[in-house]
Amino acid sequence: MKLFKKIQISGFRRLLDIDINIKPIMVMIGANGIGKTSILEAFSLLAASASGNLNAKMNELGGINSLVTCDKAENMSFVVDMEVPNYEPLKYELTVAPRGTSFAIELETLSQKRSGYPKPFKHIDSHLHDITYFDPSANRLVRPTWVHNPFETSLSQVPKMFQEPEEFRLELGSSTLYHVLNVDSRAPIRLPQQMKPANLPGKDGEDIIPFLYYLRETDADRFESIEDTLKVAFPGFENLNFPPVAAGMLSMTWKDKNFTKPLYMHQLSEGTLRFLWLSALLQSPGLTTITMIDEPEVSLHPELLSLFVDLIREASQRTHIIIATHSDRLVKFLKPDEVVVMDMNDAGFASAKWSDTLDLNAWLEEYSLDEVWRMGRMGGRG
Repeated sequence: MKLFKKIQISGFRRLLDIDINIKPIMVMIGANGIGKTSILEAFSLLAASASGNLNAKMNELGGINSLVTCDKAENMSFVVDMEVPNYEPLKYELTVAPRGTSFAIELETLSQKRSGYPKPFKHIDSHLHDITYFDPSANRLVRPTWVHNPFETSLSQVPKMFQEPEEFRLELGSSTLYHVLNVDSRAPIRLPQQMKPANLPGKDGEDIIPFLYYLRETDADRFESIEDTLKVAFPGFENLNFPPVAAGMLSMTWKDKNFTKPLYMHQLSEGTLRFLWLSALLQSPGLTTITMIDEPEVSLHPELLSLFVDLIREASQRTHIIIATHSDRLVKFLKPDEVVVMDMNDAGFASAKWSDTLDLNAWLEEYSLDEVWRMGRMGGRG
């Protein structure tokens, strides 16, 4: 797994000036409106920029004028570093500014320091309409010979250059944000689903049945691990089955030892469905490099949160886990080096600090991390 090392965010919503290291587990805590979701959105915007969907994502988020920090910034910029084994990190910088009702990409660079050279080597060096990228065949920066879309980044448009920049584009572009799972009566997770290959359960559980079915057929050990997790979480659980309901369509049943007949997905509780989906997601072999989950604790019994933390620790060996939460019950099971405290400075803008950089040792000798947070000793309480 390629590791992203740091992100800097400037002029994006309440995030006027954020500079924070990225770790395998990054659980953000803080009051409502403090900027936790904005950090998730910043990663999503970067993912869109790498995959050729920047314009669509900007519109989805309300447009450039609603994103730039009101009265305090003329543009918004992002810098992200990714480690490269045996070499200096790759550094990607993107600056986007309003242009009337639309936007312009003012600056975009993808660079890397190299031993023996005073200046970083640039794979991409673009300034407004002056677009250049390094062409190995010409051994220099060149301009595109095709029509360059000004509303999408060069990162998503220039040809494959070297292995590391291409991996950077793919890793960043795959970053995925999961919001609170929809579990209403007609939610996709409650309905039969089409039988097809799937390596993830889907953002709304729309692929959880084919995902688990194919996992059972192709990776029995991983499927068994998911069932074992469910047995620990729900002592009555026995197994999952996949009865066909129509041509090419599967349902899924939950066998409980307390009932003679299996339960169908539409009969399961909200908390059961959400934990099933989270277990499937975090144990999936198809996890992207950055996996973001907004408020995973919704509907979960406190005893399930300890199991959830075990799942994210295991998954963090294969993906960055970035979580936004309000739950002190979840924080109870975390370590200081897994928690980022989001707060508001005197000017009303967000700040972010890893809790293991705070002076908490004396407090943690007597209290758990969630108790220290509730007492206000680490900030993040509004």
